[in-house]
Amino acid sequence: MLEFDHHKVTTAASAAEALAICDNETFDLVLLDYLMPVTKGDELARLLKERFPRLPIIMITADAEKVESTEELPVGVNFMMAKPFQFSDLRDAINKMMMKA
Repeated sequence: MLEFDHHKVTTAASAAEALAICDNETFDLVLLDYLMPVTKGDELARLLKERFPRLPIIMITADAEKVESTEELPVGVNFMMAKPFQFSDLRDAINKMMMKA
């Protein structure tokens, strides 16, 4: 869906792979899931922000209560979305993050 909107998409199977990729390429935005193998998305977001403080990060989660009950976003996360979501909502979130960057 993101490629349909003319975004270049790079994927990673783990937090370690994502960090290695980000160390070697430049990105405008990171979209990650909270539930990831080995390292949770909030920890990856924190690690990414330490290395790339201006990098916008959107975290998605299947735990809607986590989004609704969290007054503060996890460290490093700029925006959280609950799954399932409409693609138009993701598109809006990406646009907001890109306008702030």
